[in-house]
Amino acid sequence: MAPPRLPLPRSLLNDTRVSGARRGRAWSRLSDVSASPPVLPAPADVSARRGLEAAQAMAAAGTGQQWVLVEMVQAFYEAPAYHLILEGILILWIIRLLFSKTYKLQERSDLTPKEKEELIEEWQPEPLVPPVSKDHPALNYNIVSGPPSHKIIVNGKECINFASFNFLGLLDNERVKNAAQASLKKYGVGTCGPRGFYGTFDVHLELEDRLAKFMRTEESIIYSYGFATIASAIPAYSKRGDIVFVDEAACFAIQKGLQASRSNIKLFKHNDMADLERLLREQEIEDQKNPRKACVTRRFILVEGLYVNTGDICPLPELIKLKYKYKVRIFLEESLSFGVLGEHGRGVTEHFGINIDDIDLISANMENSLASIGGFCCGRSFVIDHQRLSGQGYCFSASLPPLLAAAAIEALNIMEENPDIFETLREKCKRIHKALQRISGLIVVGESFSPALHLQLEETSGSRENDMKLLKRIVDYCMNRGIALTQACYLEKEEKCLPPPSIRVVVTVEQTEEELDKAASIIREAAQSVLN
Repeated sequence: MAPPRLPLPRSLLNDTRVSGARRGRAWSRLSDVSASPPVLPAPADVSARRGLEAAQAMAAAGTGQQWVLVEMVQAFYEAPAYHLILEGILILWIIRLLFSKTYKLQERSDLTPKEKEELIEEWQPEPLVPPVSKDHPALNYNIVSGPPSHKIIVNGKECINFASFNFLGLLDNERVKNAAQASLKKYGVGTCGPRGFYGTFDVHLELEDRLAKFMRTEESIIYSYGFATIASAIPAYSKRGDIVFVDEAACFAIQKGLQASRSNIKLFKHNDMADLERLLREQEIEDQKNPRKACVTRRFILVEGLYVNTGDICPLPELIKLKYKYKVRIFLEESLSFGVLGEHGRGVTEHFGINIDDIDLISANMENSLASIGGFCCGRSFVIDHQRLSGQGYCFSASLPPLLAAAAIEALNIMEENPDIFETLREKCKRIHKALQRISGLIVVGESFSPALHLQLEETSGSRENDMKLLKRIVDYCMNRGIALTQACYLEKEEKCLPPPSIRVVVTVEQTEEELDKAASIIREAAQSVLN
């Protein structure tokens, strides 16, 4: 008689159903390889059933692993060739890294203490700076006694001043000095803090408002150091990846600003608009190749109103045409032209009759015509406000001493009250420019209305050092006869395009016609004596 069937527990029945479902899924994946799985007979007891289920599970697992291997082989054959090559290279590179040495063993030779001491004694460090001769011009100063106004005392000798950039003669003006003295009594000497940290005085805000109204712009910002003005303004707007088209005769302050911006610099020949347009056209072609990059790249043209290194004026009307044709921004540095050009001394924009709104940013220092210290930028409000957050010289330097701000305000008052002073200056510039023509061995460089002219050698000796010595002898000859001139000095290893050696002649409104003619006559005598 067969033994009676015992009922299975509910949990075991559930496990059996789950195992059956799993087996069903595993067998369905192999439907294209083998037939449907056979139905196994029910075991006689629970232990036999469990053993049979375990055996079936192992068989299903083995079959699943076999199927995964088949899928991998099939994917290997279906993969593109370049994919297999790349994987092969990566595998070989990993194997190389695993078995290669990260360093090379070098033979060591232990030194005795005596040998170490001998090596230490023989070692000589490189000099911190290159050697400089004691007769270098930078180490031999001309000592000035008293104010460098119309007459200047240099090394104990009184001379007519043709060296200082005191174009309007305001450096020793009584009104300017009185305003500075009154400010000194009210505010003290300095500020001892940047503009954002208790360095903003009411006189600063008044000066910024006056400069903006004088230049007919929405807003202006002042800096405490003239050199830092344009050197801070450039990197505030132009960043890495932006493009700046700059004249190769740009002054050193502009060069430092460009260096700080880390932008892409493209130099064009001095005042050569054809060369500038060639660069703009080439950039336009590059932009068409990569329009996504072009959309985020800013482009600037950077020029000076009157170039301090050449005395030439920039062709601003042509620059404005190129600006709108190629969609670039214009930055204008007017340290030499502010207070000189134009009917009211507003600079090169007024000289050419150009709307000042066509210029994106104007920068100038207050150390020439205003006879003070520092500089300013002016333009639209949103452009200027950006410098209050990003202008390094504005944010991190102590603000302009109030006495110098008060002096600049009074100088502006004098400029507005006496507009004829600018025409007087231009007439004197033309007079000495004409008188210096046809001097044997020298050529005059610069516009006839520029207050800073350059005298260069007509024929170089072939050595820059020798050329500078010849010009130095001319300067000394004039100094001994009561005419104070100066050589144009440059950092030769830092300049992008080093200008040729020259003597700088500066004209002011205080110089009389007789003094201008005397200076031209003595310079002619000096050239004949030294060069001939």
